[in-house]
Amino acid sequence: MPRLTPHPHSRSQPKPALRALCASVLIASQVLLPVPALAQIQQVLPGMGDGGEMTASAERHLGDQIARELYRDTDYIDDPVIAAYVQDIWQRLLVAARARGELTPELDERFAWTILLGRDRNINAFALPGGYLGLNLGLVAVVGSRDELATVLGHELSHVTQRHISRIMTKQGRQMPLMIAGLILGMIAAGKSRNGDAGQAMIMGSQAMFAQNQLNFSRDMEREADRIGFGVMTQAGFAPQGAATMFEKLQYASRLNDNGSYPYLRSHPLTTERISDMQGRFQFNMDTVPPQPLAMDHAMIAARARVLTRPGVDVLRLWVDSASSGEFAKSSPAQQAGTLYAAALSAKEMRNYKAARALVERLVARTADDPAAAKQARWLNAEIELAAGGAPKAAALLDASSKERPEMLLAAEAATAMRQPAPMIPVLRDWVAANPRDATVWRALGNLYGAQNDTLRAVRADAEANVAILDYPAARDRFKAAQELIRQSKVVDHYEASIIDTRARAVEVLVKEQAAEPPLK
Repeated sequence: MPRLTPHPHSRSQPKPALRALCASVLIASQVLLPVPALAQIQQVLPGMGDGGEMTASAERHLGDQIARELYRDTDYIDDPVIAAYVQDIWQRLLVAARARGELTPELDERFAWTILLGRDRNINAFALPGGYLGLNLGLVAVVGSRDELATVLGHELSHVTQRHISRIMTKQGRQMPLMIAGLILGMIAAGKSRNGDAGQAMIMGSQAMFAQNQLNFSRDMEREADRIGFGVMTQAGFAPQGAATMFEKLQYASRLNDNGSYPYLRSHPLTTERISDMQGRFQFNMDTVPPQPLAMDHAMIAARARVLTRPGVDVLRLWVDSASSGEFAKSSPAQQAGTLYAAALSAKEMRNYKAARALVERLVARTADDPAAAKQARWLNAEIELAAGGAPKAAALLDASSKERPEMLLAAEAATAMRQPAPMIPVLRDWVAANPRDATVWRALGNLYGAQNDTLRAVRADAEANVAILDYPAARDRFKAAQELIRQSKVVDHYEASIIDTRARAVEVLVKEQAAEPPLK
């Protein structure tokens, strides 16, 4: 989602939700919204008064609708290890944005500030309404440092804090009558013309004018996001060289005319003006910036991202073999750690646990002198043992009292497998009390309750997990199941029953609100 597979409640459907749906509304594209989609969005949004910007609550509402679809997408993944790495960077950026005044108290309170990870191998990231961000594992796999990743996240964060979506919608609202008029005139001309060419030309002309105006607006926003994002990431303590090297990579890909691997360039066109502005404003020359040393733990995270994009069995086998190649001995310690990590995880994904154990043993030895990398190796070791059915060995590798999310979830999985849930239940219960929107931890807590034969609390935890991913009908059904269990029980926990009744009523309201929304698709 630790969770290495799609969400168990993901619906079997094509993959447009993570790409096509986002493409219609994501900030990153900054191009014309399809007219039907815009019309549907406008039906959902509250009135905006006399042409003012979309309210923060309306933008959050729209973001929730989109996020609900993304949670259902088969590409969605909540991998605790990568998520924790990204969250560390993200939280530092949020703190810096607050300190700089870019993130206002109103937006801080009203927006979600949630990053959704996708398995997509394409190198892309995008901002969505209401403080949601999408991040493809393909991008995590290619960035060379925390600082480069912070550059991208800081840029996307600035799109949100500067209300670019609201500004786009406001601008589109003002220009929409002109476009509709052009389309109507085009249809009239097409009806009068024998071959329709004149009408088609007028229709295309009106669309092109509108798109060009929108693109011009987007260039201003891209420059603004560059400027503010750079300030946020440097104030957060990330090296400015990260921005330089990230721009260098994008510039190189741009010179190759983007072969399709960099959707980020299509949605964030790297114009000559943007490059010149960045070079002049921040006084760096991308041709002379010294390369940053590769951190061992970052190499391992990038390796994990590559494997989790599901590259296919043939590629996984190549990565396993690469740990024994002649090139391996010539590479740096950090590169060796990344290679061993990819090899061990690839062997685990192919259920070759003997090879996975041997490779992770080499990884543990390689990372012994780097505490951050050694922790990643230990977590992978435990993950392999759990997959191989060695829950006791996994538990021995883990700290059951750890407050780090990846270790906590691994320890919970081990406790569930050994049917010794009692020590882990308070740990996870405290976590969801502070993080009620963490669906993965709610489900892990439900599994612990199940191992303890506490069916009522297990069902309630499952209901709360569905609330966390905004699937209110599913949550309502689980709360109803919990209420039925209470009615059938001879011994009733009145405190738990009261919580379930209260939550069931609250979710019923959300279900009715959701049912009244017109669909986005």
